Amino acid sequence: MRPRPTRRTAAAGLLLAASVVYNDWVLQFFLPTGLHQRDSYVSELFAADQPYRVLFSLVEIACAGLVVTGGALVWSMLPGRWASAGGAATVAFGVFSITDVLLPLRCAPSVERGCPEGTLWHTTTSGMVHFTLFASMALFITASRRGHPPLDLVRRWGPWLLAVSMTAAILTVGPFFGHPGGHGLAQRIHLTSVGAWFALLAVAIFRYGEGDEPPSCRQGDVGEPSRAKRCRSLRR
Repeated sequence: MRPRPTRRTAAAGLLLAASVVYNDWVLQFFLPTGLHQRDSYVSELFAADQPYRVLFSLVEIACAGLVVTGGALVWSMLPGRWASAGGAATVAFGVFSITDVLLPLRCAPSVERGCPEGTLWHTTTSGMVHFTLFASMALFITASRRGHPPLDLVRRWGPWLLAVSMTAAILTVGPFFGHPGGHGLAQRIHLTSVGAWFALLAVAIFRYGEGDEPPSCRQGDVGEPSRAKRCRSLRR
């Protein structure tokens, strides 16, 4: 059964909005945060002692709310266990993002001498944010490659965004191993790629309809029983 256009549009709209709000770090270009884009974590913006912590915390929580709601809609309407698991992982990603804001850094290590790079709880929640994010991306990519649902944009561009996002995320851990510098730039590349992922997923979901059936299904695939069965399941 195909999702109703209103639900499909709502899910796509929420994820598209999240793709923009997720990159709230661009506000640093307009606010005197005192943090350098190249060498500071974005989480330092809402550290407990920072002047704009309330603003950035509210924006982060609002973005997480968009992700949770959009992910829940996707979870409920896309067919197939891989896509459903991807929606569930997206919801978990949003929940852990809220937790990450509620357990902030105590200070900004990039500008405050002696400030630790992270706390146990904040580092744990940040790790879960990354785990659920990459899990959701991998699950949606797997679903699209299996054609259930046939999200062609995700199948084509998702692996590239996953590779860029994961590589950039790995490059942010330098300060934890005594090699600070440049991790802020890497993290912002990661955040930009995540925003691009949400935009890609939003467009793919918006386009999800009769036109997304594989060509063999539209032409009437009767030669291969397994493929014919898959086509029938896509039309339900």
